[in-house]
Amino acid sequence: MTNKYMYFIANWKMYGDLKSLNSLNKVIKFTNTNKRKKIKLIYCPPYTLLQAFYKKIKKTRIFLGAQNCHYEISSGPFTGSISPQMLKRIGSSYVIIGHSENRSEGETDNQINKKIKSCIESGLKVIFCIGESSLQRRKKLTQKILKKQILKGLLKVRFSNNILLAYEPIWSIGTGNVPKNYELNKNINFIKQILKNKHKMKNPKVLYGGSVNPKNVKNLTSIEGIDGFLVGGASQNAKKFIDIVKKTII
Repeated sequence: MTNKYMYFIANWKMYGDLKSLNSLNKVIKFTNTNKRKKIKLIYCPPYTLLQAFYKKIKKTRIFLGAQNCHYEISSGPFTGSISPQMLKRIGSSYVIIGHSENRSEGETDNQINKKIKSCIESGLKVIFCIGESSLQRRKKLTQKILKKQILKGLLKVRFSNNILLAYEPIWSIGTGNVPKNYELNKNINFIKQILKNKHKMKNPKVLYGGSVNPKNVKNLTSIEGIDGFLVGGASQNAKKFIDIVKKTII
């Protein structure tokens, strides 16, 4: 059991339809019966479900987030994109920026930096993702890569306390593999020191993501410095997601 405030972010990726909203009923009931627990649940469904999600959760203790956005703050000729202000207007409070699945399709550190600035200016909180590849890990470049991603992503970013940093090793996402405890502890502390020293964040929040499930979350929670979890596949199943939260707070 932990006494600190813990964040649980459900990244639904490109899954779900209107029928999927029914799974929220169990989660809403769970949050209503655990009002005194120091937890914050944030759902990040596909764009097509954002408005329906907001209507479902607006009177609950669950928050709404998006999975990405354009760096143009309001509007413009950007086919297929959505702006931070659009997300804010339909009820989003958070947005995921810098996920490795977007980086792998060409998203650059410079674009990520511009997105973070636009999101914060629009009043959104940012879930900023960083992480190393399997090759970078084998070459012992993990901390070099993490530092580069942080410094470039947060370059000249103001109000950095509106940022949750999510450490997601690319090699761990969807594979069932997670870092060893000592490795994860070392990297989490390394990230926090950069945020404190370079960005003057007094109490930086760092989450872990990558194959988080009900079986391994108890062990992950025991690692000092982790402030919550970014959950992918397991978050699409209400029972699994609730189990992850339960095993963290009980």
